[in-house]
Amino acid sequence: MAESENKTWIGVDIGGTKTAVVLSSAPPAMLARIEFPTLPAQGPDRAIDLIKQSIHKLIETAGIDSASLGGIGVSCGGPLDQAAGVIQAPPNLATWVDVPIASILSEEFGLACRMENDANAGAVAEHRFGAGQGTRHMIFLTMGTGFGAGVITDGRLLSGARGQAGEIGHVRLTASGPVGYNKAGSVEGWVSGGGMAQVAYREVEAAMSSGEITVLTAKLEANGVLTAKDIADAANVGDILAHRLIRDTGNRLGEALAILVDLFNPERIVIGGLAMRLGENLLAPARQVVQREALPASARICQIVPAALGEQIGDVAAICVAMGL
Repeated sequence: MAESENKTWIGVDIGGTKTAVVLSSAPPAMLARIEFPTLPAQGPDRAIDLIKQSIHKLIETAGIDSASLGGIGVSCGGPLDQAAGVIQAPPNLATWVDVPIASILSEEFGLACRMENDANAGAVAEHRFGAGQGTRHMIFLTMGTGFGAGVITDGRLLSGARGQAGEIGHVRLTASGPVGYNKAGSVEGWVSGGGMAQVAYREVEAAMSSGEITVLTAKLEANGVLTAKDIADAANVGDILAHRLIRDTGNRLGEALAILVDLFNPERIVIGGLAMRLGENLLAPARQVVQREALPASARICQIVPAALGEQIGDVAAICVAMGL
């Protein structure tokens, strides 16, 4: 531990929207940070070059001696081959087909490079430094472009045979519906930011046909698409349709949480991303569904809260991966 405390760690958080590269010697505090758009439509090469450039720049600017670097951690949405350090075309990085990111960065910097699913990494980060502190049984949920889970049971990360335990986003909630995880009606389809956007598109088109007034109509006509941020912004100005979309998403979230409560009996479920931005408008209906659907004794002891690390969670998660989780 003493040796670890004297090291500086490199974290790389790769998402469908943005990629962040960070340095830390005392998480959750960061020494330095660079962020850039991932632009997955352009393929992986551009982003990987920027990751390399960013790491070199951070090390140089911070004046870090190479001997004090402990290693590199990559946090990324799955599917992944964690053991081999390979990104296997996640839904939000569809052009990143079998990218050996760990070996690429290890060879470039002469350091060990570990990789982990962003939900698992986020679970460890929130358990150590955030809203999961003090628990032994906790679930962390990513709620962004996609939707995933990291499970802490008896104080340890539950990985499964191939590192894919807890993939609640892939579970089918309904026979049909919005598509997530390449599956119509999946939890990710109903609950992720991408899924919310699909539902919003359908609902706003219906509103336009029926004459219902919503500020989202102008957004859709101007951009041709809607985002979860558009929905949140509309709700903030009192838009009735936007509030209905968030409430309905909260209900679907509650259905997924009830499954997790029954399966894992956690003390706390910590939710990142949209849960931090939408707050009680999303979480209150979700809690009501859990109380109705889950086993009563399990539901009573389970707290459902937003992530405490806020927008910093991806940075801290990547550093946790570098440190070996």
